[in-house]
Amino acid sequence: MTPHPRIPGHRFLHSPGPTRVPDEVMDAMRRQPMDMGDPRLERVIQACETGLKALLQTAKADVFLYTCNGHGAWEAVIANLLAPGQQVLVAGTGHFSESWAVQAEAMGARVLRTPWREGYPADAQAIEAALRADSSHAIVAVFVVHTDTASGMTSNIAAVRRAMDAAGHPALLVVDVVASLGAAPFAMDALGANVVLGASQKGLMVPPGLAFVAADAAAMKVAAANPTPRFYWDWARRQSPLSYRKFCGTPPQTLLFGLEAALGLIFHEGLEEVIARHRLIAGAVHAAVQAWSEGGALALFVREPAARSVSVTTVAVAEGIDPEAMRTVAREQFQVAIAGGLGPLAGRTFRIGHLGDMNPAMILGCLAGVEAAMRVQGIPFGNGVQHAVAALAGQR
Repeated sequence: MTPHPRIPGHRFLHSPGPTRVPDEVMDAMRRQPMDMGDPRLERVIQACETGLKALLQTAKADVFLYTCNGHGAWEAVIANLLAPGQQVLVAGTGHFSESWAVQAEAMGARVLRTPWREGYPADAQAIEAALRADSSHAIVAVFVVHTDTASGMTSNIAAVRRAMDAAGHPALLVVDVVASLGAAPFAMDALGANVVLGASQKGLMVPPGLAFVAADAAAMKVAAANPTPRFYWDWARRQSPLSYRKFCGTPPQTLLFGLEAALGLIFHEGLEEVIARHRLIAGAVHAAVQAWSEGGALALFVREPAARSVSVTTVAVAEGIDPEAMRTVAREQFQVAIAGGLGPLAGRTFRIGHLGDMNPAMILGCLAGVEAAMRVQGIPFGNGVQHAVAALAGQR
């Protein structure tokens, strides 16, 4: 088998997930597995649970860890909260809200959707109106994707909670923080979220394969009353001090070692500092794209500045431009890997991920590589790197 030729340096990974894995996390994952009865394994699991609770800012929720991706966490939520035929309201945020809705329908739930306007966050008023119209309180939960990585948009969860309270509806608030946790501010208890789910491969800086759900007492009560048959996903079955029951079998030890190390890095830097760093780097990317748009071929997809994600920036391209061809040039010629459009945005956008193990120099390298690829492809653009430098230097 012919090995791939070595490329000097390293390829810049700027997808919104998977993200770059820090050396400290990779080193932690090199450890050999332990036997299931080793008390050190119990300490690792406890450290991961405690660290996630601290990151979620919850003192009320139980954390359940799964060997799966974010779609698996979606399935765990659906299986525990919704019996076939029961209703869920899914707030429209773009590709990922629709994917979650389709998955719920595939599992037998009746899904109501609030409309999504391209370029705008979830509509809290539409959520309130839908809940007010549900006088029989048939809707069990409201599902909201905090940051939709396809659109590069972050919704206001506090506004959603206020809308639910204003409607006087008992539905649970369920929030997907796969793309926002560890990058954007999020406080589960303060926001009144009943269930929160996430995954390892984005702001948590761990390879794909580990997901979690945090559920409070109200959510556990709904799950206990749900007659849907389930085993692997069942929260009640996983409420155990025994590791093999917590994981419904063998724990994913290598990923847990990585998660413990990643959480340690986050809290060593300081959560406020992590949030500020993401805000700074995102501001540089937004400034660059705004400057690129002067060429007439590109634009920031999210229309409301406050809703632009600190995790990923979605860039809309003019008709006739092939973003996939530009991505290929960026990756193969300039060693910068960025993401393409998803769902209805495929062929209309490209995306720059800027979350996790990221610093200003790395984002400048990414932006320069994208500019080089756009020059090769003949895409007109303004001087984005110059504006990004100014933003990072505090001159904008």
